[in-house]
Amino acid sequence: MELSQIIKEHYDCYMKKYGCNALPGHLKALNSILNCRTPHSGQIYISCPNCNHSEWQPVSCGHRNCSQCQNHEATRWIERQQNKLLPVEYYMITFTLPYQLRNLVWQKQKKLYTALFTSVSTTLKDFGLNPKHLGAEIGITMVLHTHNRQLDFHPHIHAVVPGGGIDKKRRQWKKKKGRYLFNQKALAKVFRARFIDELNNLKLQIPKNITPDWVVDCTRVGKGISAIKYLSKYLYRGVINEKNIISNKSGIITFRYTESRTGKTKYKSLRGEDSLHLLMRFKNYEII
Repeated sequence: MELSQIIKEHYDCYMKKYGCNALPGHLKALNSILNCRTPHSGQIYISCPNCNHSEWQPVSCGHRNCSQCQNHEATRWIERQQNKLLPVEYYMITFTLPYQLRNLVWQKQKKLYTALFTSVSTTLKDFGLNPKHLGAEIGITMVLHTHNRQLDFHPHIHAVVPGGGIDKKRRQWKKKKGRYLFNQKALAKVFRARFIDELNNLKLQIPKNITPDWVVDCTRVGKGISAIKYLSKYLYRGVINEKNIISNKSGIITFRYTESRTGKTKYKSLRGEDSLHLLMRFKNYEII
């Protein structure tokens, strides 16, 4: 089911309910997707020198939230990351903020997304430099996801890390031994301390009921390409894939998703204007 058709049908209701608070970027995304591959997005003139046939063809909008024209960008990103892969085992480490902080993060997104990237990167780099773990400088590809599969606000970072690094003092490559990279509970403790330090530096009030047990998951992902392909689905193809939108009836949008814990297919239904609101407010970012 095409997202552009859903936007066309529910655009007026969206503007009536959310238009006053919609950011310019949200409106640009909606209009770009709506006009993608139509004369409104521009046209190119194509002619065949053999048969003299010629015609005008509409071009793609190129917006990163548009599912129609981001497949090429996703493929190019995968190729760029694949060219950087090293001949070692890779790990995908996921850092998740507790739910007690989500309201604060939503209110201060720019500052706290930066703080989140800083906390994750320094934690991983210091663990890598520790001689007990690896004793080398590691490379990291990080992607921020601001939502979960149910389209609830759920900020977390996926970090793809090679099982090896550079020992600058000895000027040599060091490869991680064994099947495990870093201890998850130890990562979580350091990550928690550093993010709270970032909050204190920003002079933000920390919720009193925040849990002491934060979640970090470290999973071995083979040669790394599987993790790269997984991240590409969310980085360049918008919040939800068109193939997962299964119904648009009576003003209600129904989409399916795979529950991460059970692997089962679940369904969620929302009003059309609320669906567009969720699709526009979530973004994903990459730092290498």
